[in-house]
Amino acid sequence: MRKRICGFLLSLLYITVFMGCGLEEKTDLENTQPQKVELVVWGAEEDAELMNQIIQNFQAKYQGQADFHILFEVQGESQCKDVLIGGLEDGADVFTFADDQLNALAAAGALDPIENAGEIRSRNLSSTVEAATVNNQLYAYPLTADNGYFLYYNKQYITEEQMKTLDGILEAAAANNKLFTMDWSSAWYVYSFFGNTGLQVGLNDDGITNYCTWNQTDGDIQGIDVAQAMLEIAGNSGFASRTDQEFLNGVRDGSVIAGVSGVWNCVAIKEIWGEDTGVAKLPTYSCNGDQIQMASFSGCKLIGVNAYSEHLEWASKLAEWITNEENQRLRFKMRGQGPSNIIVADSTEISQSPEIAALLEQSEFSQLQRVGGKFWDPVSKFAGSMAAGNPSGQDLQEQLDEMVEGVCAR
Repeated sequence: MRKRICGFLLSLLYITVFMGCGLEEKTDLENTQPQKVELVVWGAEEDAELMNQIIQNFQAKYQGQADFHILFEVQGESQCKDVLIGGLEDGADVFTFADDQLNALAAAGALDPIENAGEIRSRNLSSTVEAATVNNQLYAYPLTADNGYFLYYNKQYITEEQMKTLDGILEAAAANNKLFTMDWSSAWYVYSFFGNTGLQVGLNDDGITNYCTWNQTDGDIQGIDVAQAMLEIAGNSGFASRTDQEFLNGVRDGSVIAGVSGVWNCVAIKEIWGEDTGVAKLPTYSCNGDQIQMASFSGCKLIGVNAYSEHLEWASKLAEWITNEENQRLRFKMRGQGPSNIIVADSTEISQSPEIAALLEQSEFSQLQRVGGKFWDPVSKFAGSMAAGNPSGQDLQEQLDEMVEGVCAR
C-alpha cells in the first residue's frame, strides 16, 4: 500500500514538473513575438507613391522579423532641417533632405555617423559621398545626384532657336498668350541671375556665415544691372513667378509652355506634353546689353536617420533600403530622378535620358550649393520685390544693399 502511495505521489510530482516546464516554455514563446516597430518617414509630396511602394517592399522583405507600422508623411525637403531641429524627439525616424542642410543637422545632433560607411561610400558617386560627409565622417545615405534645375519647354510653341535665350522664350510665350514661369520666391532659383556675372556668394571659413558681393557697384556687371534685368523680365506679359507646383499646374491647364524646374517633374510633364516635351540647359538672359548664361545651384538629395529614433537599427536598415541599387532604379523609372548609385548611374537607361543630359549640360554653369541659413530669406524678399515690379519704388541699390546685409548677417 505504501509503495502505491509513493508511486502515486511521484506521478503527481512528475506531472507538476512537466506542466511547469510547459508553462515556462509557453511563456518563453509568448516573449519571442516580433517586436513592434513604428517608424515615420518624411519625403516630398511628389514621392508619396514611390516611397509607399518602397516601404511595402521593405516590410515584405523583413516580414516576421518585426511587427512593422511604417508611415510616410509629406515634408518638404527644403524645410526638413528647420522642422526636425525644432523637435528632434518628435521628428521622423527617416527623412529626405537637400545636402546643404547636412552640416546643420550633424551639428545639432540630429544625425550620427553611419556605421557601415565604407560600404555606402563604395556604392555611390564620389560627389554624392562628399556631399554626405562632414569632417571625413559619413552622416547620411546618398539618394540622388541630380538636385539641380534646367529648362522645360513645349516644342509646339517654342523653336530650338528661341529656347536658347530667355528673350526668345518670352517672345513666344507672349505671342501665344502663354507663360514662361520660374520661382522667384525661392532663392535657390534666383541664384541663376547672379551666378555667372562675376558677383559672388558663398560660405565663410566658419561654415556658418556668408560672403556676398551681389550689390557690387563696379566691374563689367554690377548688382543693379541684374536687378534691372529682373525687372524687365517681370514686366513681360509672357512671364510669371510661380512655385514649382504652380508651374506644373500651369502645364496641366495649358497656360504654361516653358519653365525652370528639375527631374522630379519630368514624368508628369511628359504625360501632358508627350512628344512635344523639350528639355535643355538654362537659356541666356539680357543683362546690361549682353547675353549672360543663366547659372544654377547643384547638389544631391540625401536620406538621414534621426539619432533620436526609438528603433535606430531598423531606421538605418530602412534608410539603406530606400537608397539601394534596386530602389534607385525604381526611383528613376517612376520619378525620373538621377541616381547616386554607381551601377545605376552607368546604366543604359540613364545615359539615354534627355533630362539627365540637360542637367549634365547645365552642370558646366552650376555651383555646389554651399550657403548659410541667412542666405534664403533676404534673397527671396529682394526677388519678390522684383517679381512684383518694385511696387514700393525703393531705390534698387538700396534694396541690393539690404539684401546683402541680410545674407551676410551673423
